[in-house]
Amino acid sequence: MEIIDTHCHLYSDQFKEDLDEVISRAKQNKLTQIILPNIDEDSFEAMHGLYAKDPTFFSMGIGIHPCSVKKEFQGQMDFVRKELETGKYISVGEIGIDLYWDQTLVEEQKQAFREQIQMAKEFDLPIIIHARDSMKEIFEVLDSEIDESLRGVFHCFIGEEEEIKKVDSYKTFMYGLGGVLTFKNSSLKNFIDLIPNDKMLLETDAPYLAPVPYRGKRNEPSYTKNVAQFLADLQLMELDEVAELTTNNARRLFRL
Repeated sequence: MEIIDTHCHLYSDQFKEDLDEVISRAKQNKLTQIILPNIDEDSFEAMHGLYAKDPTFFSMGIGIHPCSVKKEFQGQMDFVRKELETGKYISVGEIGIDLYWDQTLVEEQKQAFREQIQMAKEFDLPIIIHARDSMKEIFEVLDSEIDESLRGVFHCFIGEEEEIKKVDSYKTFMYGLGGVLTFKNSSLKNFIDLIPNDKMLLETDAPYLAPVPYRGKRNEPSYTKNVAQFLADLQLMELDEVAELTTNNARRLFRL
């Protein structure tokens, strides 16, 4: 069995004290690869340091998280482009729009999202989308940018029927399923049958959003297996089947 955590911030300071043990537990729980999405310039060095520990186990994305987008963000876009030109990355992300905390820079977030999408198309890479209280705005940007070359994943997807139909209309986007799926108050499990099996990805978003029974504690990549088991139970599938299909989906999207 092989499992891929397609979204994990393992370079976070929250893993500073026991990083090696966390990596060991991940491998013991059948993880064969972890994708590290970038947040901004400040997370860059820590992410690269972790990648250097095991380039066969880790892969990197590069992008500016919407909550990190500045009023004058063009320098951030120049940073992303310069890094993409190195060829070290398998995705552009995580990028998107977040209106949960602050809507002051919504126009800047939209434009930064758009410019990073255009870079992803130029470099033929998938995008990792962060959407929080912003699906309407995300869809507006995607509607104007979508073409046959654009592909990606809606990270931490928590939408319902209408959002699933809209994502499916793009044809080339997948759904990142993580700890939120296991929460008692999550409505996504009621619509899980609407998500095609060939569009499902597993993720943790560690150290955030730990699945049941670890909810409220620090998340870690080994818990991807818990999400996989929960999904298997929902779909009346075996754990091995879920691991195989989601791993194949990840390899196809990110060209691993």
